[in-house]
Amino acid sequence: MLRQAAAAATAGQQLPAGSLYVVATPIGNLADITLRAVHVLGLVDAVACEDTRVSGGLLQRLGLHKPLLSLHEHNEERAAAQVVMRLQAGERIAYVSDAGTPAVSDPGARLVAAVRAAGLRVLPLPGASSVVTALSAAGDVAAEGFRFVGFLSPKTLARRQALQALQADAAALRQSQVLFEAPHRIEALAEALAEVLPTRRLTVCRELTKQFESLHTLAAADLPAWLAADADRRRGEFVLVLHAQPAPARTASDDETAVDPALAALDPWLRALLPMLPLKQLAALAAGISGQPRNALYTRLLALKAELDDDGDDDGEDSGFGD
Repeated sequence: MLRQAAAAATAGQQLPAGSLYVVATPIGNLADITLRAVHVLGLVDAVACEDTRVSGGLLQRLGLHKPLLSLHEHNEERAAAQVVMRLQAGERIAYVSDAGTPAVSDPGARLVAAVRAAGLRVLPLPGASSVVTALSAAGDVAAEGFRFVGFLSPKTLARRQALQALQADAAALRQSQVLFEAPHRIEALAEALAEVLPTRRLTVCRELTKQFESLHTLAAADLPAWLAADADRRRGEFVLVLHAQPAPARTASDDETAVDPALAALDPWLRALLPMLPLKQLAALAAGISGQPRNALYTRLLALKAELDDDGDDDGEDSGFGD
């Protein structure tokens, strides 16, 4: 039934021969496979894959049986040449990594480059990505885009230097940074993050899309203790979103008419909630979510309220927080 639905959904689409199909596969939940991926995997002449055992199991669960070609980081250049020869003979070949979208953190880039260099077509099939999945749940409202960092060096000094470079990069400070880590190294990464970036907020995503998926946001300084509190928190594959660093609060010497861009980015959300919550409560809520200073948010809310409230009535609250 699944293959029939996939065939119906892709009816009329062109799937040319002599082409490489780069297919995203689930990162943990089989239900995340796309109908287009199922149809293409059933159509191709062979499936090149990072690990034949992993991909063979996936195809079996989909009721598909295809010749498998091993193509991983250690043989990619040699195996890519073989794939090119088969494509030149008119075959359709799919490439899948063990999980997610190929050629991001997993092999595939050299294969794609070789196929393109030979003048052959590459057709990407979008699907599951742990990077985008984590970003969608991080809620980093201050971020101006994101940067994929992936796995840092397992060496202590190199790992620390990489984090220091991120902190020193002005552009990186305005972006979400997405890191990967394995369970046996997560504690070492946590210690480095706490040391180098103690005040930065992190969203820790563990076992995304799987049965024991968990997401938690906290300050980097608190990550080692959070991991130590429960052994289960140190199990599984990790995606960490390092939130953008909030802009510093404006001082009295700053131009009073200028609006901090990080605060201005929250305006649509703040305007929508203004009629629903008292200013102090809304400022506290926004500070907890965005990481922006409460005083600065309260001042911005007063300005927005003045814009929306032509009669200039106050809500009766004072402007101090007693910090």
